[in-house]
Amino acid sequence: MISIRKSRERGHANHGWLESYHSFSFADYHDPDHVGFSALRVINEDRVAPGAGFGTHPHRDMEIISYVLDGALEHKDNMGNGSVIRPGDVQRMSAGTGVTHSEYNHSEKEPVHFLQIWILPQRTGLPPGYEQISVPAEEKRGRLQLIATGKGQDGAVTLHQDVDLYATILHADEGVGHDLQPGRSAWVQVARGSVTVNEHRLEAGDSLAVKDEPRLNIRGVGEAEVLLFDLP
Repeated sequence: MISIRKSRERGHANHGWLESYHSFSFADYHDPDHVGFSALRVINEDRVAPGAGFGTHPHRDMEIISYVLDGALEHKDNMGNGSVIRPGDVQRMSAGTGVTHSEYNHSEKEPVHFLQIWILPQRTGLPPGYEQISVPAEEKRGRLQLIATGKGQDGAVTLHQDVDLYATILHADEGVGHDLQPGRSAWVQVARGSVTVNEHRLEAGDSLAVKDEPRLNIRGVGEAEVLLFDLP
């Protein structure tokens, strides 16, 4: 079964300093048909104005991934972490028993464009944690590069959930494939550009939910960047 969610169907909020598109129910946007998928709870596509951002706020019992597409995102938390996340970086924050953090556009001149992803952990009450890696574009070019996993694999951030998250960058007519094991599902999120997934055309912001399909074939229509979640 394949279900397509078009970009225009997502929830939308424009706060002036922040424009956000919600793949799943979030904040004031509620859609009973889209409150999550498997362990995925939130995929927000955010654009934050120069110098603006999210003030200090709490989270708990959630795996939070930030994936920057353009610009630079500044992060600070009560665990003592302070960093700037740029394109190619992958940040994972395990909220666990509770964290507070802030996220700001690091630039006073240019907007920042990023994906904020929340994944439900396998169990609650975990110790809070933080991890950040850099994945150069060439490592994602023409292949599915593992960037986050529950298997503790070197080179990817560690998730407290049985999820594998891959990223790929494709030229036009360049393709990658991914086999799904029986009982597994998948979510494909197009971050930029155009692709086909099992012959279904997707544009930037579109997504595709998959159940009971043995294989996914992703092919670039033009230059494209795609995230693929292999889910329980």
